Amino acid sequence: MMKPLLHRNRQGKSQGGFSLIELMIAITLGLMILSGLTAVFVKNSLARTEIERSHRQLESGRYAMALLTEDLRMAGFFAAFNPYELIISPESPPLGADTSPVTAAITTMPDACATDPADLNRSFFFHIQGIDNTATTPSCVSDARAGSDILVIRRVATCTASPLEAGCDALPAGAPYFQSSNCYQSTELAKNSGGAASAKDYQAHFVLNTDTSLATKHALDCTAVAEYRRYLTRIYFVANNNEAGDGIPTLKRAELGGSGFTIVPLVEGIETLQFEYGVDANDDAVVDGYSADPSLANCGFATANTLNAPKCWLRAYAVKVNLLARNVEKSAGHTDSKVYTLGRKADGTSNLFPSSGTYADGYKRHAYNATVRLDNPSGRRLP
Repeated sequence: MMKPLLHRNRQGKSQGGFSLIELMIAITLGLMILSGLTAVFVKNSLARTEIERSHRQLESGRYAMALLTEDLRMAGFFAAFNPYELIISPESPPLGADTSPVTAAITTMPDACATDPADLNRSFFFHIQGIDNTATTPSCVSDARAGSDILVIRRVATCTASPLEAGCDALPAGAPYFQSSNCYQSTELAKNSGGAASAKDYQAHFVLNTDTSLATKHALDCTAVAEYRRYLTRIYFVANNNEAGDGIPTLKRAELGGSGFTIVPLVEGIETLQFEYGVDANDDAVVDGYSADPSLANCGFATANTLNAPKCWLRAYAVKVNLLARNVEKSAGHTDSKVYTLGRKADGTSNLFPSSGTYADGYKRHAYNATVRLDNPSGRRLP
């Protein structure tokens, strides 16, 4: 006798689902795959972070070098005025009688932090000035890093402050400005920068002051008032910290403004600056050698010459720039075992960083160097 069709279908139906063992195996395999993906993600994330860190370090070094080299190329820029023709010649100043400011300026090095117009009038033609290894830190510089050089650059702005060029900043209240005369009449050149009658002297050709009412020099037609520009003194140095206590070495700049010098942070991670200065010892506008400290006897050269320290600086026509940049953060698993050569010391030996051993820390570093010709003073001294 045949069974009912319904009963036969129930017996033929197979059972479905996972056993406990199969489920545990599936979970274990899933966790293994997830663990592998997580490890790959973490490694990729760390690699990306390290690449970004290296990129920041490279860009910081390049940016710091660009700032320094661009400003060095402008050192001694005074628009149409040529101070070197008037006062830097080793012979007597061509304008004659009133030479005491010239004599004082050439026999003594100026104060890098000078703010008084009288002092600026005696120092503006020192287009650059350097301090080797922070031997004597200027009073307007703070938290300077030991062993790093300090560089002073003097020039005028590329924009005119009066009349004010479009897109340019106005002269800050109380900031010094520079105005030169293009009127070569005896009535104008027989007056000094204060406007009083005087024997002809180099200050009769310009006004460098903070009082704009004294900007009375004339243009070429001897009728219109000549334009004037902001006068700039910039002091570059490496500070131990970007912000107090953070321990991040930072390239900073002290800038002369209306209320004295203001310190501006520029680039984090710059560990040291080292400079060598190319000096013309023969007054032929050709660099005869490089010295880390032209303030030394014979401009720091091995061969003798007749120049004193100020004249060595007045004839500095090129600069070798060396800087060491490091990451702001340490790199896991990295140890810096390198020794970096940053030019030469004043005694002619290699300038090594660190001076002994290695840094042996987790910061990645990179050294940068460039040689900059100082076109304004050197070009105007060509025969």
